[in-house]
Parts: sequence; structure tokens; C-alpha cells
Amino acid sequence: MSDKRNLFNKVWDLHTVQTLPGGQTQLFVGLHLIHEVTSPQAFEILRERKLKVAFPDRTIATVDHIVPTGSQARPFLDDLAEQMMSAIEKNCADFGVTLLDLKDDRQGIVHVVGPEQGLTQPGMTIVCGDSHTSTHGAFGSIAIGIGTSNVAEVLATQTMFLNRPKVRQVVVNGELAPGVYAKDVILYIIQKLGVQGGVGYAYEFAGSTFDAMSIEERMTVCNMSIEGGARCGYINPDQTTVDYLKGRPFSPKGADFDRATA
Repeated sequence: MSDKRNLFNKVWDLHTVQTLPGGQTQLFVGLHLIHEVTSPQAFEILRERKLKVAFPDRTIATVDHIVPTGSQARPFLDDLAEQMMSAIEKNCADFGVTLLDLKDDRQGIVHVVGPEQGLTQPGMTIVCGDSHTSTHGAFGSIAIGIGTSNVAEVLATQTMFLNRPKVRQVVVNGELAPGVYAKDVILYIIQKLGVQGGVGYAYEFAGSTFDAMSIEERMTVCNMSIEGGARCGYINPDQTTVDYLKGRPFSPKGADFDRATA
């Protein structure tokens, strides 16, 4: 597809701080989601270099990867899990980052917390130290999974350096038969295009099949863009997106919401 002014490139351009001579983009990050597994080393880098978190109001932490499914009494029975939990508690307190911990009703899986709380919004750039950050692309955002060193980079500067992906539009039309679900659709796409079909690309999912999906179904599709080799995946926002976000705790309110969705 001709991708000059699609949603991806519009959002990328709006968040570009500078383009380096070698072609990399320094991209401003609108929302940085962190968790207990990939953040401890990043915070230690900040301590070693005597750096602060540049935008604590754009950084949200939760705990999800190591939370016990049985007893959640502290200390955890698993020593490593307890160390990670203690580390994120201390790091968020020291650096002024909001932590949705086990005592917070908003705590949950990081890629569910963002949408559920209205933190994830169309037109945003979102990163997280987790490969399936592409889940948030269901809302029309550029959402990219990053590594620990990148987590430190974003904490310190609210930016990161990235090669700009090309955009590949994946169009699926038609009504799903009974017993066929969103996961079946994305698995079929991966089977057709291959596990490396998306390397170097952002997948734009389009067509009546995706239009008819709920937000949760779209999240499933975008989540698995990574299994198809893509850097991320997204779906253009529509009334389904607007209806889901309206009234969420961090969504714009009143006239601000009306302006944002006009």
C-alpha cells in the first residue's frame, strides 16, 4: 500500500523529535508502561548515572509477571519474585512513579491495565519492556515492545531511537463463521504471511472483519502481530474505540473528550 499519510506515519511524524543522519528517528514516547521484570536493571542504570525519570506523569508501573496465583501474602514463597516486587516498590517510590501494586484495585496485566484505565488512547506512542506491547495498537496507537536498556533510555529522556518501519496493510473482509474467533484470524494471517512476513513492518489491520470486532478481539489480533515478525500492529480507531474509552478513569472528560473524538 502507499503508506505516506496513513495513521502510522501521521502519529510517527507528530512524535518525531529529530531524524539522525543515519536515518534513525528520535521518537517522543507518550506513555511508558513498566513492570517488575524489565525495570529493575533500568532503574539501576539511572542511579549509576544520577539521572531522574524525565516524565513520571507519563510513566505507569504495575506488577503482573511474577504475581503468585496462590497465596499473595508477603514475603512471597518464591525468593526471586519477592526481590522483584520489593525492587519495583522501592524504585517507584524513589523516582516518583505511580505503581499499581497488589493493594490497588487497578493492578493487573500490563497490557490490560492500559486500556481498562483509559491510559491507552488513539494517536499515542506507547512502549513497554514486553514483546506484546503491540496489544495497545488496537486503539490506533503505535505500541512497541522494548528491551531493558531501552526502558532506561525512555525513563531518562522520554524518547528512544528507532528505525522507522514500513507499513503493510492486511485486509480481511467477511463475517466470521460460528466457532471462529479473533485468534483464529491472526493465526491464519501468520500462516499465510509467515513468521517473518512482518519483519521491518508495522501491520495495519483493515477490512470489515476487523471493523466488526470488539476492542478485546482487536487487542488479541494486535497482540500477536509480533508472532508474525512485525514491529507492531494497529487498527484505525472508530466508534467502537470511542465507546470503549468514554468514561474510563484516564480518558479525557466532557468537552475535552468531545474535541478528541470529533
